[in-house]
Amino acid sequence: MAPIPRRSLLKAAAVAGAAAQFSWALGSTNAQAAVRAEAADADPVTLDWLEDGGLGAAPGSTVGVPWPKGTYQEDQTFALTDADGTAVPVQSWPIAYWPDGSLKWTAHAVSSDSGKLTLTTGEPAAPDQKVTVDKSGGTIDVSTGVITAKIGKSGSTLVKSVTRGSTEIAKNGRLVLIRQPEIEDEDQGAEKFERFESAISEVEVEQEGPVRAVVRIDGKHRKGDRSWLPFSIRLYFYAGADSFRMVHTITFDGTQEPGKASGDFIRGLGVRFTVPMRDASYDRHIRIGGDETGLLREAVKGITGLRRDPGAAVQAAQFAGEKLPDPSTWDQRVTTRLQYIPEWGDYTLAQLSADGFTLRKRTKKGYGWIGAGGGKRASGFGYVGGPSGGFSFGLRDFWEKFPAQLDIRDAHTDEAEVTLWLWSPEAQPMDLRFYHDGMGQDTYAEQLEGLNITYEDYEPGFGTPYGIARTSELLFWANESTPTPEKLAEQVDAVRVLPQLAAPPKQLIKAKVFGPGLYSEPDRSTTAKAKIEDHLDFLFTYYKDQVEMRRWYGFWDYGDIMHSYDPVRHQWRYDVGGYAWDNSELSPDLWLWFAYIRSGRADIFRFAEAMTRHTGEVDVYHLGQWAGLGTRHGVQHYADSAKQQRIANTTYRRYYYFLTADERVGDLMHANVDSDETFLVLDPIRKIRTEPYTPDRHALSIGFGTDWSGLVSAWLTEWERKGPKWEKAKARVLSTMETIAGQPNGFVQGSGLYDLDTGKFAIATTPVVGVSHLSAVFGLNELCAELIDLVDMPAFKDAYLDYCRYFNATKAEQAARYGSNFGTLLLFQGHSRLDAYAAVQTGDAKLATRAWTKFYSSDGYTESSPWKTEKVSGPVTLVPGSEANWVYTNDTALYGLAAIENLALLGDKMP
Repeated sequence: MAPIPRRSLLKAAAVAGAAAQFSWALGSTNAQAAVRAEAADADPVTLDWLEDGGLGAAPGSTVGVPWPKGTYQEDQTFALTDADGTAVPVQSWPIAYWPDGSLKWTAHAVSSDSGKLTLTTGEPAAPDQKVTVDKSGGTIDVSTGVITAKIGKSGSTLVKSVTRGSTEIAKNGRLVLIRQPEIEDEDQGAEKFERFESAISEVEVEQEGPVRAVVRIDGKHRKGDRSWLPFSIRLYFYAGADSFRMVHTITFDGTQEPGKASGDFIRGLGVRFTVPMRDASYDRHIRIGGDETGLLREAVKGITGLRRDPGAAVQAAQFAGEKLPDPSTWDQRVTTRLQYIPEWGDYTLAQLSADGFTLRKRTKKGYGWIGAGGGKRASGFGYVGGPSGGFSFGLRDFWEKFPAQLDIRDAHTDEAEVTLWLWSPEAQPMDLRFYHDGMGQDTYAEQLEGLNITYEDYEPGFGTPYGIARTSELLFWANESTPTPEKLAEQVDAVRVLPQLAAPPKQLIKAKVFGPGLYSEPDRSTTAKAKIEDHLDFLFTYYKDQVEMRRWYGFWDYGDIMHSYDPVRHQWRYDVGGYAWDNSELSPDLWLWFAYIRSGRADIFRFAEAMTRHTGEVDVYHLGQWAGLGTRHGVQHYADSAKQQRIANTTYRRYYYFLTADERVGDLMHANVDSDETFLVLDPIRKIRTEPYTPDRHALSIGFGTDWSGLVSAWLTEWERKGPKWEKAKARVLSTMETIAGQPNGFVQGSGLYDLDTGKFAIATTPVVGVSHLSAVFGLNELCAELIDLVDMPAFKDAYLDYCRYFNATKAEQAARYGSNFGTLLLFQGHSRLDAYAAVQTGDAKLATRAWTKFYSSDGYTESSPWKTEKVSGPVTLVPGSEANWVYTNDTALYGLAAIENLALLGDKMP
């Protein structure tokens, strides 16, 4: 899927042009002018780093900044200054627009290692060393002013060379894949392997500087006539940097059938570079990261610890990574025997679990390995080189996304080879087969019975990994010599926690993005408010601790959390059907992002970042018949047969994209624009539908809750980004809003028949009450708050406010309004935020009172909940830790969102 080029965004925005084209938007031209006049005195925005330490050794950082409606127009330029008022080079571009054409979000790339930065209007400073891109030759040449990378346009080599000045530091950067055709369920030692390399199909320069350049490379892994496992690689370069970043995505398109031992089993998946070795072997340095910033610091030919001493200064210089003096100046008892000192050319660090790594080395291929140490959690960092130049490399989330591995090979020869294994070839092969044989659930009736016992919605053939994806991040440095220990520690830190510049909560709130008025900064000014803030902190801390205690790590798992707890076993229900992995059920992603944007807390951002990377890639299909759909919660992320919009929901990706301008997440959002087509392929309620129904292009049954919220979030995002399909997306937003509002019972109607060609719902002739407790808990309230603010459509606003008003109403009130009540409902505490929103929109004091009543005294968590953990240890549990056996993720997500939104909307009306 092609990305959205920046030039396309700018061109589309120019076409969009004047606010007059958006006559349906809120406010008149005079009102917009008043907003602009007020914005002329807008305060500068202070940008700061999420964690202390600034940029460090990372190549650069990109941050998204939101602006209130009408503040700045498309041609606005921005400038940055540091704390001393010195101009800092910045590259800025629009990533979203308000309906009047003004800037909604802008992205800003920096490569300065300054502390806090101030963003204002003005002309940006140009970097002393600009990023330049030359596409004229056989390669795409990107120069940061310090290093130059030659990027291949075809063939197997992604990065032909990386040079610093006239010195080639690395070359032949390519992808490697080891396929195992059969998996040994019984170990018989008959494993065979096939080796694939990258094959480029398309290369595109997405940005060309002056501060940031981005090159995208797409292709598949190939051996002979077979190409499979599509990849999408982005390389990021920043002005003046000696390093670059790689964002690496694979999409699984192999075959693994349950019950069969043959198929496409990945035994190893990695990124490989060749590193020229020019220095004497005693000047060739190896650095491999261990726990935290720990390092193995050795030379290919070590001259320390020998029976004869070359001299203290010589030994110290080798350990420091400095060029040694001429051997003629050493103790000659060492110099004359150098040929008898082994050269250690090969090193391997394997992290096969989240809790342990082993390190070993050997002299060369064909000879025995010796142990070189080990530890718990390696940083994923390595270096090979010498005084004439060297190559540092690192894989982010190394132990969190185990099994991972770092290899250095042939460092004793003219060319070393380094491989960063995203999936270690020393681990068991990647086994993605479905986990049971169906247990006789062949019919819908039998499957519904299964759902009633294990909560798993099983269907034969649906538990397939075909089309799921995973994204990894890597960093590379071209060093002019072996870095000092202090510099290496900075590089390790950048690999472990990639520095991120951030806009403050004040700006995120002021700009009124993401549902205006739904979040505010934490406030402990009263006892009642402080209690809720304490509860919110408790819940986040508990989940963060549970990730560690329960080891929710691994290549495919990291970033997700579990759905439900089993108090009897003192264990999350990791093996019980639909109670296992959460897969965004009831929007924990949304809770976490709201928690971050109101607080600016780095730990919440990192937690939400990992979840966004996971849920957007692993829980969603990107190829095949279900592309654009996600999978409901289950024992395996792709196992459940409920493939639905509610999990692929663009809402969960928007926050990370707009806060960071991450292109990969942008791809995921753009891919969802046409996901209404998936309703032709799969009826989400096929197993419980009672009336006759066959999917038809002009009459697709689509729910107004979980289905439409997923669709409209993709359309809204494409429209505000001015992507290639923004006009179609805008039309879909408006037409579906109009035709939902036009239903006899509005949102309460529940669903409608959608026409793919017109983008409209047919207006039903008969009023129906079709309310589900799930309809509004996958981002509907937050989306509708945005849409009502953006689009002047009173009928839609009335329809949604009616839904808000009556969900938590009494059955008598529901029947009086709609002719019948809503039946048996759940999740009243989570829906209290709908009461709060409607109370503010209508000024209804009774709704405000009901919002707090339902929040405090309905279902979910209450003030009488324990709000504490209990310690557990053996033999009760596998590892010592803590539990809160009353905590369930559905309740957590709903409490978190209701608490945040109710405080923002009705914090001054608390009982």
